[in-house]
Amino acid sequence: MTQKESKPFNWYAIMTVVGFFQIITGFTVLLQKEEFDWILAAVLLGYIFIEYIYFFVAAAFFEQKHMELEVIGFFLSGIGLTVCASVDSGYAVKQGAAILLGLIVFIVMLAVLRRSDIVMKLRTPVGILAVCLLALNIVLAETTNGTLNWIEIAGFSVQPSEIVKLAFIFVGAASLDKLQRTRSITKYILFSMVCVGFLFLMRDFGTALVFFFTFIIIAFMRSGDFRTIALICAGAVLGAIMIIYFKSTVAARFTTYRHIWDDMYGKGMQQTRTLIYSASGGLFGLGIGKGKLKGTFASTTDLVFGMICEEWGLILAFVIMLCFAALVIYSVKTARDTRSAFYAIATCAASGMLLFQMALNIFGVTDLLPFTGVTLPFISRGGTSMLCSWGLLAFIKSADIHTYPKLSQTILPDHPLYPDDIPVTQRRRRPVK
Repeated sequence: MTQKESKPFNWYAIMTVVGFFQIITGFTVLLQKEEFDWILAAVLLGYIFIEYIYFFVAAAFFEQKHMELEVIGFFLSGIGLTVCASVDSGYAVKQGAAILLGLIVFIVMLAVLRRSDIVMKLRTPVGILAVCLLALNIVLAETTNGTLNWIEIAGFSVQPSEIVKLAFIFVGAASLDKLQRTRSITKYILFSMVCVGFLFLMRDFGTALVFFFTFIIIAFMRSGDFRTIALICAGAVLGAIMIIYFKSTVAARFTTYRHIWDDMYGKGMQQTRTLIYSASGGLFGLGIGKGKLKGTFASTTDLVFGMICEEWGLILAFVIMLCFAALVIYSVKTARDTRSAFYAIATCAASGMLLFQMALNIFGVTDLLPFTGVTLPFISRGGTSMLCSWGLLAFIKSADIHTYPKLSQTILPDHPLYPDDIPVTQRRRRPVK
Protein backbone atom coordinates (compact mmCIF):
# COMPACT_ATOMS: atom_id res chain seq x y z
CA MET A 1 0.00 0.00 0.00
CA THR A 2 1.24 3.46 -0.77
CA GLN A 3 -0.04 6.82 0.38
CA LYS A 4 -1.30 9.31 -2.15
CA GLU A 5 1.20 12.16 -2.01
CA SER A 6 -0.06 15.74 -1.94
CA LYS A 7 1.23 18.12 -4.55
CA PRO A 8 4.58 19.61 -3.43
CA PHE A 9 4.61 23.28 -2.52
CA ASN A 10 6.12 25.42 -5.28
CA TRP A 11 8.45 27.31 -2.95
CA TYR A 12 10.71 28.52 -5.74
CA ALA A 13 8.00 30.54 -7.49
CA ILE A 14 6.63 31.98 -4.27
CA MET A 15 10.07 32.85 -2.92
CA THR A 16 10.93 34.55 -6.20
CA VAL A 17 7.98 36.89 -5.63
CA VAL A 18 8.88 37.35 -1.95
CA GLY A 19 12.52 37.98 -2.79
CA PHE A 20 11.60 40.55 -5.44
CA PHE A 21 9.34 42.27 -2.91
CA GLN A 22 12.15 42.32 -0.34
CA ILE A 23 14.66 43.75 -2.84
CA ILE A 24 12.28 46.61 -3.73
CA THR A 25 11.50 47.46 -0.10
CA GLY A 26 15.16 47.15 0.89
CA PHE A 27 16.39 49.52 -1.82
CA THR A 28 13.60 51.92 -0.93
CA VAL A 29 15.09 52.18 2.55
CA LEU A 30 18.66 52.50 1.26
CA LEU A 31 17.79 55.30 -1.15
CA GLN A 32 16.33 57.36 1.69
CA LYS A 33 19.67 57.54 3.49
CA GLU A 34 21.73 60.68 3.02
CA GLU A 35 24.77 58.52 2.29
CA PHE A 36 24.73 54.97 1.01
CA ASP A 37 24.89 52.67 4.03
CA TRP A 38 27.00 49.66 3.05
CA ILE A 39 26.44 47.88 6.35
CA LEU A 40 22.69 48.20 6.02
CA ALA A 41 22.87 47.02 2.41
CA ALA A 42 24.87 43.98 3.51
CA VAL A 43 22.26 43.15 6.16
CA LEU A 44 19.29 43.44 3.79
CA LEU A 45 20.88 41.59 0.86
CA GLY A 46 22.50 39.07 3.21
CA TYR A 47 19.07 38.25 4.60
CA ILE A 48 17.74 37.43 1.12
CA PHE A 49 20.87 35.36 0.44
CA ILE A 50 20.33 33.34 3.63
CA GLU A 51 16.73 32.67 2.64
CA TYR A 52 17.71 31.10 -0.66
CA ILE A 53 20.60 29.18 0.88
CA TYR A 54 18.19 27.66 3.39
CA PHE A 55 15.66 26.63 0.73
CA PHE A 56 18.35 25.20 -1.53
CA VAL A 57 19.96 23.13 1.23
CA ALA A 58 16.60 21.96 2.59
CA ALA A 59 15.43 20.85 -0.85
CA ALA A 60 18.70 19.41 -2.20
CA PHE A 61 20.09 17.67 0.89
CA PHE A 62 17.10 17.07 3.18
CA GLU A 63 14.44 16.25 0.58
CA GLN A 64 12.09 19.02 1.76
CA LYS A 65 9.17 19.65 -0.59
CA HIS A 66 6.61 21.28 1.69
CA MET A 67 8.03 24.59 2.90
CA GLU A 68 4.98 26.81 3.23
CA LEU A 69 5.82 27.63 6.85
CA GLU A 70 9.34 28.82 6.07
CA VAL A 71 7.99 31.12 3.35
CA ILE A 72 5.61 32.72 5.87
CA GLY A 73 8.37 33.00 8.47
CA PHE A 74 10.85 34.63 6.08
CA PHE A 75 8.18 36.92 4.63
CA LEU A 76 7.08 38.26 8.03
CA SER A 77 10.63 38.46 9.39
CA GLY A 78 11.71 40.38 6.29
CA ILE A 79 8.98 42.96 6.84
CA GLY A 80 10.13 43.41 10.44
CA LEU A 81 13.75 43.76 9.34
CA THR A 82 12.86 46.44 6.79
CA VAL A 83 10.78 48.35 9.33
CA CYS A 84 13.76 48.38 11.71
CA ALA A 85 16.07 49.48 8.87
CA SER A 86 13.79 52.41 8.03
CA VAL A 87 14.09 53.70 11.61
CA ASP A 88 17.68 52.96 12.59
CA SER A 89 20.53 51.02 10.96
CA GLY A 90 21.62 49.69 14.33
CA TYR A 91 18.18 48.22 14.88
CA ALA A 92 18.44 46.42 11.54
CA VAL A 93 21.82 44.87 12.37
CA LYS A 94 20.53 43.50 15.68
CA GLN A 95 17.27 42.33 14.12
CA GLY A 96 19.14 40.56 11.32
CA ALA A 97 21.30 38.75 13.88
CA ALA A 98 18.16 37.80 15.83
CA ILE A 99 16.55 36.33 12.71
CA LEU A 100 19.68 34.26 12.02
CA LEU A 101 19.67 32.95 15.60
CA GLY A 102 15.94 32.27 15.30
CA LEU A 103 16.54 30.21 12.16
CA ILE A 104 19.20 28.21 14.02
CA VAL A 105 16.73 27.59 16.87
CA PHE A 106 14.18 26.46 14.27
CA ILE A 107 16.60 23.93 12.73
CA VAL A 108 17.83 22.60 16.08
CA MET A 109 14.31 22.18 17.41
CA LEU A 110 13.26 20.28 14.28
CA ALA A 111 16.16 17.89 14.86
CA VAL A 112 15.17 17.35 18.51
CA LEU A 113 11.44 17.06 17.84
CA ARG A 114 12.04 14.33 15.28
CA ARG A 115 12.50 11.80 18.10
CA SER A 116 9.47 11.52 20.37
CA ASP A 117 11.43 9.37 22.83
CA ILE A 118 13.96 12.19 23.30
CA VAL A 119 11.10 14.65 23.74
CA MET A 120 9.68 12.60 26.62
CA LYS A 121 13.07 12.42 28.32
CA LEU A 122 13.55 16.18 28.05
CA ARG A 123 10.11 17.04 29.44
CA THR A 124 11.13 17.33 33.11
CA PRO A 125 14.52 19.05 32.56
CA VAL A 126 12.91 21.62 30.26
CA GLY A 127 10.20 22.32 32.83
CA ILE A 128 12.75 22.80 35.62
CA LEU A 129 14.87 25.04 33.40
CA ALA A 130 11.83 27.19 32.57
CA VAL A 131 11.00 27.73 36.24
CA CYS A 132 14.64 28.54 37.00
CA LEU A 133 14.74 31.11 34.19
CA LEU A 134 11.69 32.89 35.54
CA ALA A 135 13.10 32.81 39.08
CA LEU A 136 16.39 34.22 37.79
CA ASN A 137 14.42 36.94 36.04
CA ILE A 138 12.85 38.00 39.34
CA VAL A 139 16.26 38.17 41.03
CA LEU A 140 18.28 39.95 38.33
CA ALA A 141 15.83 42.12 36.40
CA GLU A 142 15.31 45.80 37.05
CA THR A 143 11.98 47.52 36.59
CA THR A 144 11.58 48.78 33.01
CA ASN A 145 8.33 50.44 31.93
CA GLY A 146 6.64 49.05 35.03
CA THR A 147 7.68 45.40 34.53
CA LEU A 148 10.54 43.08 35.44
CA ASN A 149 10.85 41.55 31.98
CA TRP A 150 14.46 42.17 31.00
CA ILE A 151 17.86 40.89 32.09
CA GLU A 152 21.01 42.63 30.90
CA ILE A 153 23.71 40.16 29.79
CA ALA A 154 26.96 41.50 28.27
CA GLY A 155 25.22 44.60 27.00
CA PHE A 156 22.26 42.69 25.52
CA SER A 157 18.72 42.63 26.89
CA VAL A 158 17.18 39.18 27.26
CA GLN A 159 13.52 38.47 28.00
CA PRO A 160 13.33 34.99 29.65
CA SER A 161 9.53 34.83 29.44
CA GLU A 162 9.76 34.60 25.63
CA ILE A 163 12.00 31.54 25.91
CA VAL A 164 9.70 30.01 28.52
CA LYS A 165 6.84 30.16 25.99
CA LEU A 166 8.57 27.37 24.08
CA ALA A 167 9.06 25.36 27.26
CA PHE A 168 5.41 25.88 28.22
CA ILE A 169 4.20 24.20 25.03
CA PHE A 170 6.96 21.58 25.07
CA VAL A 171 6.18 20.43 28.62
CA GLY A 172 2.41 20.54 28.09
CA ALA A 173 2.40 18.58 24.85
CA ALA A 174 5.00 16.08 26.08
CA SER A 175 3.05 15.51 29.30
CA LEU A 176 -0.11 14.72 27.37
CA ASP A 177 0.78 11.13 26.50
CA LYS A 178 1.38 10.11 30.12
CA LEU A 179 -1.43 12.22 31.55
CA GLN A 180 -3.85 10.82 29.00
CA ARG A 181 -3.59 7.42 30.61
CA THR A 182 -3.88 8.70 34.19
CA ARG A 183 -6.74 11.08 33.28
CA SER A 184 -5.12 13.84 35.29
CA ILE A 185 -3.53 17.15 34.36
CA THR A 186 -2.53 18.03 37.91
CA LYS A 187 1.20 18.21 37.24
CA TYR A 188 0.86 20.43 34.23
CA ILE A 189 -1.64 22.66 36.03
CA LEU A 190 0.91 23.07 38.82
CA PHE A 191 3.64 23.93 36.32
CA SER A 192 1.33 26.41 34.62
CA MET A 193 0.41 28.04 37.93
CA VAL A 194 4.09 28.47 38.81
CA CYS A 195 4.84 30.09 35.43
CA VAL A 196 1.86 32.44 35.60
CA GLY A 197 2.66 33.21 39.24
CA PHE A 198 6.16 34.34 38.28
CA LEU A 199 4.72 36.44 35.45
CA PHE A 200 2.39 38.02 38.01
CA LEU A 201 5.38 38.93 40.19
CA MET A 202 7.09 40.35 37.09
CA ARG A 203 3.93 42.39 36.39
CA ASP A 204 3.91 41.04 32.84
CA PHE A 205 0.17 40.51 32.58
CA GLY A 206 0.09 40.48 28.79
CA THR A 207 2.40 37.46 28.61
CA ALA A 208 0.47 35.83 31.47
CA LEU A 209 -2.68 36.14 29.37
CA VAL A 210 -0.89 34.51 26.41
CA PHE A 211 0.19 31.63 28.66
CA PHE A 212 -3.32 31.17 29.98
CA PHE A 213 -4.85 31.08 26.50
CA THR A 214 -2.29 28.47 25.44
CA PHE A 215 -3.08 26.44 28.54
CA ILE A 216 -6.77 26.49 27.56
CA ILE A 217 -5.90 25.06 24.14
CA ILE A 218 -3.77 22.28 25.63
CA ALA A 219 -6.33 21.46 28.33
CA PHE A 220 -9.21 21.34 25.86
CA MET A 221 -7.37 19.14 23.36
CA ARG A 222 -6.49 16.81 26.20
CA SER A 223 -10.02 16.52 27.62
CA GLY A 224 -12.40 17.80 24.97
CA ASP A 225 -14.65 18.80 27.87
CA PHE A 226 -16.18 22.28 27.72
CA ARG A 227 -17.21 22.09 31.37
CA THR A 228 -13.58 21.68 32.43
CA ILE A 229 -12.59 24.68 30.34
CA ALA A 230 -15.51 26.72 31.72
CA LEU A 231 -14.36 25.97 35.28
CA ILE A 232 -10.80 27.03 34.46
CA CYS A 233 -12.03 30.22 32.82
CA ALA A 234 -14.23 31.05 35.81
CA GLY A 235 -11.21 30.77 38.10
CA ALA A 236 -9.18 32.90 35.73
CA VAL A 237 -11.84 35.62 35.64
CA LEU A 238 -11.87 35.71 39.44
CA GLY A 239 -8.08 36.00 39.44
CA ALA A 240 -8.22 38.77 36.84
CA ILE A 241 -10.72 40.73 38.94
CA MET A 242 -8.41 40.46 41.94
CA ILE A 243 -5.44 41.64 39.82
CA ILE A 244 -7.37 44.64 38.55
CA TYR A 245 -8.52 45.50 42.05
CA PHE A 246 -5.13 45.26 43.74
CA LYS A 247 -2.81 46.38 40.92
CA SER A 248 -3.17 50.03 40.07
CA THR A 249 -1.11 49.76 36.86
CA VAL A 250 -3.43 47.12 35.41
CA ALA A 251 -6.50 48.99 36.58
CA ALA A 252 -5.21 52.10 34.85
CA ARG A 253 -5.02 50.26 31.55
CA PHE A 254 -8.64 49.17 31.89
CA THR A 255 -9.77 52.69 32.78
CA THR A 256 -8.08 53.92 29.59
CA TYR A 257 -9.64 51.12 27.52
CA ARG A 258 -12.29 52.55 25.18
CA HIS A 259 -11.51 56.05 26.53
CA ILE A 260 -8.19 56.80 24.85
CA TRP A 261 -9.56 59.92 23.13
CA ASP A 262 -10.34 61.43 26.55
CA ASP A 263 -6.60 61.65 27.28
CA MET A 264 -4.93 62.06 23.89
CA TYR A 265 -1.79 63.62 25.34
CA GLY A 266 -1.49 61.33 28.34
CA LYS A 267 -2.28 57.65 28.81
CA GLY A 268 -4.00 57.39 25.43
CA MET A 269 -1.22 59.02 23.43
CA GLN A 270 0.30 55.88 21.88
CA GLN A 271 -3.01 54.39 20.80
CA THR A 272 -4.54 57.62 19.48
CA ARG A 273 -1.38 58.31 17.47
CA THR A 274 -1.49 54.77 16.12
CA LEU A 275 -5.11 55.12 15.00
CA ILE A 276 -4.59 58.53 13.40
CA TYR A 277 -1.41 57.61 11.53
CA SER A 278 -2.70 54.17 10.53
CA ALA A 279 -5.76 55.70 8.89
CA SER A 280 -3.60 58.25 7.05
CA GLY A 281 -1.78 55.44 5.25
CA GLY A 282 -4.81 54.30 3.27
CA LEU A 283 -4.68 51.13 1.23
CA PHE A 284 -1.13 51.51 -0.12
CA GLY A 285 0.62 53.53 2.59
CA LEU A 286 2.60 56.77 2.58
CA GLY A 287 5.83 55.03 1.67
CA ILE A 288 8.45 53.19 3.70
CA GLY A 289 10.21 55.53 6.11
CA LYS A 290 7.83 58.44 5.40
CA GLY A 291 5.48 57.95 8.33
CA LYS A 292 5.27 59.93 11.55
CA LEU A 293 4.48 57.10 13.95
CA LYS A 294 8.13 56.02 13.94
CA GLY A 295 8.85 59.01 16.19
CA THR A 296 6.54 57.62 18.88
CA PHE A 297 7.90 55.53 21.75
CA ALA A 298 7.87 51.74 21.05
CA SER A 299 7.11 52.30 17.35
CA THR A 300 9.14 49.24 16.26
CA THR A 301 7.93 46.99 19.09
CA ASP A 302 4.42 47.40 20.52
CA LEU A 303 3.19 49.80 17.80
CA VAL A 304 4.81 48.19 14.79
CA PHE A 305 1.48 47.20 13.23
CA GLY A 306 0.52 50.88 13.17
CA MET A 307 3.77 51.68 11.36
CA ILE A 308 2.96 49.06 8.73
CA CYS A 309 -0.54 50.45 8.22
CA GLU A 310 0.80 54.00 7.88
CA GLU A 311 3.82 53.36 5.67
CA TRP A 312 3.02 50.08 3.87
CA GLY A 313 -0.79 50.33 3.66
CA LEU A 314 -3.83 48.46 4.91
CA ILE A 315 -3.60 45.83 2.18
CA LEU A 316 -0.26 44.55 3.41
CA ALA A 317 -1.48 44.79 7.02
CA PHE A 318 -4.38 42.53 6.07
CA VAL A 319 -2.00 40.10 4.34
CA ILE A 320 0.01 39.87 7.55
CA MET A 321 -3.10 38.91 9.51
CA LEU A 322 -3.93 36.30 6.87
CA CYS A 323 -0.46 34.77 7.33
CA PHE A 324 -1.17 34.10 11.00
CA ALA A 325 -4.59 32.68 10.15
CA ALA A 326 -2.89 30.41 7.59
CA LEU A 327 -0.62 29.02 10.32
CA VAL A 328 -3.68 27.99 12.33
CA ILE A 329 -5.36 26.38 9.31
CA TYR A 330 -2.13 24.52 8.53
CA SER A 331 -1.90 23.29 12.12
CA VAL A 332 -5.48 22.05 12.27
CA LYS A 333 -5.06 20.23 8.97
CA THR A 334 -1.74 18.71 10.04
CA ALA A 335 -3.02 17.66 13.47
CA ARG A 336 -5.46 15.26 11.82
CA ASP A 337 -2.67 13.27 10.21
CA THR A 338 0.25 13.61 12.57
CA ARG A 339 1.96 10.60 14.12
CA SER A 340 1.15 11.12 17.82
CA ALA A 341 -0.82 13.26 20.24
CA PHE A 342 2.30 15.23 21.21
CA TYR A 343 2.65 16.72 17.73
CA ALA A 344 -1.08 17.41 17.40
CA ILE A 345 -1.15 19.31 20.69
CA ALA A 346 2.14 21.13 20.05
CA THR A 347 1.19 22.38 16.58
CA CYS A 348 -2.24 23.66 17.64
CA ALA A 349 -0.90 25.26 20.83
CA ALA A 350 1.96 26.97 18.95
CA SER A 351 -0.22 28.36 16.16
CA GLY A 352 -2.88 29.37 18.70
CA MET A 353 -0.27 31.23 20.75
CA LEU A 354 0.97 33.08 17.66
CA LEU A 355 -2.56 34.01 16.59
CA PHE A 356 -3.61 35.13 20.07
CA GLN A 357 -0.47 37.22 20.55
CA MET A 358 -1.04 38.82 17.16
CA ALA A 359 -4.63 39.65 18.20
CA LEU A 360 -3.49 41.16 21.51
CA ASN A 361 -0.95 43.34 19.71
CA ILE A 362 -3.16 44.53 16.86
CA PHE A 363 -6.42 44.91 18.76
CA GLY A 364 -4.60 46.39 21.76
CA VAL A 365 -2.99 49.28 19.90
CA THR A 366 -6.26 49.96 18.05
CA ASP A 367 -8.22 49.99 21.36
CA LEU A 368 -10.42 47.02 20.47
CA LEU A 369 -8.82 45.23 23.44
CA PRO A 370 -6.98 46.61 26.49
CA PHE A 371 -3.41 47.54 25.59
CA THR A 372 -1.11 44.80 26.97
CA GLY A 373 2.19 45.70 25.31
CA VAL A 374 2.93 42.29 23.79
CA THR A 375 4.97 42.10 20.60
CA LEU A 376 3.82 41.19 17.09
CA PRO A 377 5.50 37.82 16.32
CA PHE A 378 8.24 37.85 13.65
CA ILE A 379 7.80 41.58 13.02
CA SER A 380 8.35 43.50 16.26
CA ARG A 381 11.93 44.41 17.10
CA GLY A 382 13.41 42.11 19.74
CA GLY A 383 15.89 39.25 19.85
CA THR A 384 14.20 36.83 22.25
CA SER A 385 10.82 37.54 20.66
CA MET A 386 12.27 36.50 17.30
CA LEU A 387 13.79 33.33 18.78
CA CYS A 388 10.43 32.44 20.27
CA SER A 389 8.57 33.07 16.99
CA TRP A 390 10.84 30.74 15.00
CA GLY A 391 10.74 28.17 17.81
CA LEU A 392 6.95 28.13 17.70
CA LEU A 393 7.17 27.67 13.93
CA ALA A 394 9.32 24.58 14.57
CA PHE A 395 6.51 23.05 16.67
CA ILE A 396 4.09 23.57 13.80
CA LYS A 397 6.42 22.12 11.16
CA SER A 398 7.46 19.12 13.25
CA ALA A 399 3.86 17.90 13.30
CA ASP A 400 3.94 17.34 9.53
CA ILE A 401 5.33 13.88 8.90
CA HIS A 402 6.63 15.08 5.51
CA THR A 403 9.17 17.17 7.42
CA TYR A 404 11.09 13.95 8.04
CA PRO A 405 11.22 12.10 4.67
CA LYS A 406 13.10 9.00 5.87
CA LEU A 407 10.79 8.63 8.85
CA SER A 408 7.67 9.08 6.75
CA GLN A 409 8.72 6.23 4.46
CA THR A 410 8.44 3.80 7.38
CA ILE A 411 5.40 5.32 9.10
CA LEU A 412 3.03 6.59 6.44
CA PRO A 413 1.81 3.47 4.59
CA ASP A 414 -0.66 2.18 7.22
CA HIS A 415 0.33 3.81 10.49
CA PRO A 416 -2.52 4.11 13.08
CA LEU A 417 -2.33 7.80 13.88
CA TYR A 418 -3.81 7.77 17.37
CA PRO A 419 -4.49 5.16 20.04
CA ASP A 420 -8.17 4.60 20.80
CA ASP A 421 -8.05 6.54 24.10
CA ILE A 422 -6.89 9.88 22.67
CA PRO A 423 -9.85 12.15 21.83
CA VAL A 424 -7.70 14.91 20.32
CA THR A 425 -9.61 14.85 17.08
CA GLN A 426 -11.65 12.43 15.10
CA ARG A 427 -9.45 9.61 13.93
CA ARG A 428 -9.03 9.49 10.22
CA ARG A 429 -6.92 6.99 8.37
CA ARG A 430 -4.85 8.01 5.45
CA PRO A 431 -6.19 7.27 2.00
CA VAL A 432 -4.56 4.16 0.58
CA LYS A 433 -4.66 2.37 -2.67
